[in-house]
Amino acid sequence: MDSNRRAALHNLGCKVNAYETDAMQQMLEEAGYEIVPFSEEADVYIINTCSVTNMADRKSRQMIHRARKLNAKAAVVAAGCYVQTSTKQVMDDLAVDIVIGNNQKNQLVSLLEEFFAEEEYHKVVSCVDINDGVQDYEKLQVEKTAEHTRVFIKVQDGCNQFCSYCIIPFARGRVRSRGVEDVVNEVKHLAAAGYQEVVLTGIHLSSYGLQEDYNVVYRQSVVQEQLLALIEAVAEVEGIKRIRLGSLEPQVITEDFAKRLSAVDKLCPHFHLSMQSGCDATLQRMNRKYNSAEYKQGCDILRKYFDNPAITTDVIVGFPGETEEEFATTKEFIRQIGFYEMHIFKYSKRKGTKAATMPNQVPEEIKTRRSDELLALEKEMSRDYRQSYVGREVEALLETPITVDGKNYYTGYTKEYIRVAKKTNQNMSNVIISGQIMDEIMDKTYTIS
Repeated sequence: MDSNRRAALHNLGCKVNAYETDAMQQMLEEAGYEIVPFSEEADVYIINTCSVTNMADRKSRQMIHRARKLNAKAAVVAAGCYVQTSTKQVMDDLAVDIVIGNNQKNQLVSLLEEFFAEEEYHKVVSCVDINDGVQDYEKLQVEKTAEHTRVFIKVQDGCNQFCSYCIIPFARGRVRSRGVEDVVNEVKHLAAAGYQEVVLTGIHLSSYGLQEDYNVVYRQSVVQEQLLALIEAVAEVEGIKRIRLGSLEPQVITEDFAKRLSAVDKLCPHFHLSMQSGCDATLQRMNRKYNSAEYKQGCDILRKYFDNPAITTDVIVGFPGETEEEFATTKEFIRQIGFYEMHIFKYSKRKGTKAATMPNQVPEEIKTRRSDELLALEKEMSRDYRQSYVGREVEALLETPITVDGKNYYTGYTKEYIRVAKKTNQNMSNVIISGQIMDEIMDKTYTIS
């Protein structure tokens, strides 16, 4: 199809959404569309929406209406999570011409053809009930991304956890996993295109390999075996030098799992273990599936099999019912673990979740104060971790040129995701170097010899 049409895409939300947006752009390019920036006039605007918070819903609506203002005659496509959780609202929105839910994005080009084939205006809809039984994994693929050295690869979709604050299981449906062979084929194409680092990601990566909500013990054993098999297969791809993992749940980290992971030389010792709270009572209200002791055990196991691994996490402050004592417990637990980095979120009500109707909602000013306390602690721990690598020999993948005090550098990241800068006047993008971490030349950035 030679459309001679211009298309613009805008992504909201997570790395999975970003991958899907890249895949939709590739589909459009293959169909003959010219891709232009979202700020320009286009014939088609695609907004891949997010629904993780009420604010994300609002931003999704804003971008839809911004597209309509950019070109009143364009075809405006709303896709993704906001579409899935607010289907009627999107259907009734006069700014939207094409409605595409999750697990339907690979139909983008055919839906556009259907829309443009009709002489009279009509809204085109492809939105299934994502929660009506297990759907097949949606086949999508990318051959390039906006980044030139690191690429995120979606290997899993859906979530069966139903944490009390989270809408995502309703937006993404039940767990679905991508076959190892399909992932490896994509990785081979990306390696041939020059990418050296891949990040395996999903909506709930710790459910990779599952198609049903098995009992806890069986679920863990299946995920451990399936995820390890995937990682080991990707590591065999020639040209790939580094593998990173998306967010993991602590229950997946067992002695056998960590030992086998540590045998994969290409795996970066950089682990994001989702925590949310260090207080067992809060975790229980959140409907998380672990306690603080199990979380700490996962961290201890990683530190047993990896030399000073970077462990990062997410924390929600001000969850309904969180008392000063519970917050103090979380803060002390964070100190005990000693994270490299933390993402701190103030709890935000999400309509449609159990937590939104819970009693003892925490006032905004208390959330802000608790958030500020943890941000200060995060800054302290993060600097301590980076400083622990000063003087050590590391490997870094260089990515981007910068100038500091009139001197030219190329910056990149170590396997632990510490940002380093190599003094050079040469183009060293996508070059892996080894050297010693030296002085800090700017915030969170160290020179490498």
